[in-house]
Amino acid sequence: MFPHSFTRRALLGLGLSLGLLAALPVQAETQLRIGYQKSSTLISLLKSQGTLEQALAGQDIRISWHEFASGQPLLEALNVGNIDLSADVADTVPVFAQAAGAQLTYFAQEAPSPAAQAIIVRNDSPLHSLSELKGKKVAVTKAAGSHYLLLAALAKAGLQFSDIQPAYLTPADGRAAFENGKVDAWVTWEPFLSSAQRQLPTRTLADGQQLASYQRYYLTSNAFAKARPQVLQVVFNELVKTGDWLRANPAAAAKVLGPLWGNLDPAIVEQANQRRSYQVRAVQAANLGEQQKIADAFFAEGLLPKAVDASQVAIWQPEAKHGQ
Repeated sequence: MFPHSFTRRALLGLGLSLGLLAALPVQAETQLRIGYQKSSTLISLLKSQGTLEQALAGQDIRISWHEFASGQPLLEALNVGNIDLSADVADTVPVFAQAAGAQLTYFAQEAPSPAAQAIIVRNDSPLHSLSELKGKKVAVTKAAGSHYLLLAALAKAGLQFSDIQPAYLTPADGRAAFENGKVDAWVTWEPFLSSAQRQLPTRTLADGQQLASYQRYYLTSNAFAKARPQVLQVVFNELVKTGDWLRANPAAAAKVLGPLWGNLDPAIVEQANQRRSYQVRAVQAANLGEQQKIADAFFAEGLLPKAVDASQVAIWQPEAKHGQ
């Protein structure tokens, strides 16, 4: 039999050992905070179907989802570290983020969808041309793709931004102002555009054809891109597959998205989706020419605090087999 003193020392040692083991950090799940907006179609599909959670299950990652009213506050949240990854935002939004000094990385892009945004007026409006917007009150979401469409359309009509009265409104507030006659025109994007066109008597003054390509970008922080490239690869792969599925199954996609978009009629959802490419591809530095045009146009109108070099951005590249 062991002496009592030995037993006490052994038990004490065992207790200390167990205490030390309990104090060791358990391998916790990594949280992936994803920001999105209502027009983030592919991310919304992934979220609703749990696809991304399944794809990332082997990496011990827990996803949290955070909805924003539009792209600018979404990228502001990314810049200050409140989220890790941004669903697609219009091509204008990263330009504003660059002007604010944000350190962000592009990790995917959707091919152009110029018809997915437009300038509309009520059907009984006396306005029938872009030039007639002079002096009128126009609802637009600041820094959204529709903001650049408005600039480009005004320039085509020989007008400057200062020739109109901008009303900076979120899509929901823009719809309300438009419907109640508080503004003369509204510049918006899908699915808000098709919803208004199907539910209200409207006319289109111009869409993005020949004016604005409307490419949507997915972004993350520089730090996250360096630390978790394997996570970005999974997200990129799932975005590509989801875009392919949506284009091949428009009716099925509309049934899923309708409830997520405020119980929109499937016909409205299908119309909205027909105007978006949903072709997810790698971002190429050589293809950022329109980003520079956007930056220059906003700076020329005094809407950016400083000139922006659109090429001075970080770009994450997926595995070659997925790039285009």
